[in-house]
Amino acid sequence: PAEVADGHPLAKQWKEMGHRYLAGTLGILLVVMAFLAFRHRKAPELAAGIVVLVVFQAALGMWTVTLLLKPAIVTAHLLGGMTIFALLAWYNLLHRRHVPASEARALRVPAAMALLAIAVQIALGGWVSANYAALACPDLPLCRGQLVPPMDFGNAFHVVRELGQTAQGELLTNEALTAIHWTHRVFALVATAVAAWAALRARAVLPTVSSEILVLLALQVSLGIANVAFSLPLWLAAAHNAGAALLLLSVVVLNFFSFRGLRPSR
Repeated sequence: PAEVADGHPLAKQWKEMGHRYLAGTLGILLVVMAFLAFRHRKAPELAAGIVVLVVFQAALGMWTVTLLLKPAIVTAHLLGGMTIFALLAWYNLLHRRHVPASEARALRVPAAMALLAIAVQIALGGWVSANYAALACPDLPLCRGQLVPPMDFGNAFHVVRELGQTAQGELLTNEALTAIHWTHRVFALVATAVAAWAALRARAVLPTVSSEILVLLALQVSLGIANVAFSLPLWLAAAHNAGAALLLLSVVVLNFFSFRGLRPSR
């Protein structure tokens, strides 16, 4: 209702239920896609794998609620969504027209390294969000006024624990939250460098894909900086997540063409 304020519990319920309805609709569409894939013999194994992953993703969504936002489950739920998105992109590319380009195979190593780096960075970003550590380093370019602040990596990256707690049930310290944020921030430099290297290597063979990766890298780094500079407004946090998905998509496209020795048809 219009009179319900955004912070009201009812407004939060509508957001949660809206997410569930959209997820359910997507699941139905993917089952239909798999049915048609088997019927027309168009990559049925991949379509079936996507449906299996969707079922597991639904289970993760349920556990996210029933297990009270355990960081490991929340992060796995994010990674599951990103994986489904990536596989759908690959499936879509399989049904488009391309032309042979044997020279694209030389890009396999940098493309795979870029995909791995982006995947790790997304996982680290999910761990930051799942632990509410996005503002653990409130300043730029340093973190709490230091290049390497006091950090607790042992508790920061202990997987099996409750939200906001150590494995022993104690409150998670600021040093642990700082370690989570600092790691995501530092690895962003690694992921950016690797993805930019892969994009530059692809410029002669896949110029459009190369340009898309470079633009999305610049956008994503800018969004990450803006989230810290403006204290994490919701719309910027959502944009940062969307930027990660688009960057992942562009690197998946690079891997598709490089591993299959193709390039887009004119």
